[in-house]
Amino acid sequence: MTPVRRLPAVSALGGGHGLSASLSALRRITDQLTAVVTVADDGGSSGRLRAELDCLPPGDLRMALAALCEDDHAGRLWADVLQSRFGGDGALAGHAVGNLLIAGLWQNLGDAVAGLDLVGELLRTRGRVLPMSLVPLTIEADVVGLDPLRPDEVCTLVGQATVAKTRAAVQAIRLVPDQPPACPDAVQAIHDSDFIVLGPGSWFTSLLPHLLVPQLAAAIQESRARRILTLNIAPSDETDGFSPSKHIEILADHAPELRFDHVIVDSHFAATDQHLGAHASAIGAELVIADVADRDGSPRHDPLRLAAVYSDLMGA
Repeated sequence: MTPVRRLPAVSALGGGHGLSASLSALRRITDQLTAVVTVADDGGSSGRLRAELDCLPPGDLRMALAALCEDDHAGRLWADVLQSRFGGDGALAGHAVGNLLIAGLWQNLGDAVAGLDLVGELLRTRGRVLPMSLVPLTIEADVVGLDPLRPDEVCTLVGQATVAKTRAAVQAIRLVPDQPPACPDAVQAIHDSDFIVLGPGSWFTSLLPHLLVPQLAAAIQESRARRILTLNIAPSDETDGFSPSKHIEILADHAPELRFDHVIVDSHFAATDQHLGAHASAIGAELVIADVADRDGSPRHDPLRLAAVYSDLMGA
C-alpha cells in the first residue's frame, strides 16, 4: 500500500487583500492551514463595529474566511455573501454582511476564537482563521514629509486607516497597547507549523504588526518551521517609492533578530533592485525570483502562479 503523504502545516500571517492572495494560493496545496490575522483596522465597517460593540475589527478576518471557502458553487456563493455590503444610506449602509455575522456571533458566544471557528464550520473553510491578538490594537506611525513646509519634521499618525493612506514617508510603527497579548491558539499554530508565510500585504499596517506582538514574534522566532517572506508585486501607498530591498530593510529594523529561509519576489519588481540579493542574504534567506504577478498587469499576485512557487518550496 502506498503511504499517504502528509500535507504541510502552514501558518500564513497578514491581513486584507494580501493575506487573501496568499491563502488563495496556499489552499491549493494544503488544508493544514491557519490564517493569523491583524486586528488593528479602525476604518469603514470594521471601525464602526469596533467602536460601537467594543470588539475586534472583523473585516480582515472576514476576508480570510472568504478566501478559504470551498471552491465549489456553495463555497463561492458563501464567499460572495460574506463580502457583499448593504447599500442605501441607512444605519447598515456600507457594512459587510460577513462583518455583521462575525460580530453577532462574538456577542452571542463571548469568545472571538469560538465565533470564528463556528463561521469556518458553517462555510466549510479549508483551514482555520485566528486573530493575532484577542484585544483590538491601534497603530501609531512616525512619518516625515507630512507638512511640506517642514519636510524633515517627524510627526505621529494614529490609526490603521490613516497610516495606510498617508503619502508621507513612514519611518516606524508601534502598537497601542505596546505589549498586547497574543491569541494562544495562534501561538500554538505557529509552533506546530512546518512553514510560516509572512506577506504579501500592506507592509506597515498588515505585516509588521505581527512582529510587534511579543508572544507571536517569539513563536515565529522559536518555531522549527521554515519561514517564507512574500514581497508585494509593487509598493503600496504606505511604501510608495520603496524598492524590494527597502521593504526587507524596514522589516529587519522592526524585527532585527528574525531570519527567513526564502524571500519570494516577482521578477519585474526584482529587476528594479540590484541590491536585493544582498538584503535577502542579510536576513538569512534564499532569494526566489518568479513570475507571480496577475496576468492582467494589475499589482496583485496570481494565486496559481504563487501556489506553484509555494508548492516547490514546501515539496507539496
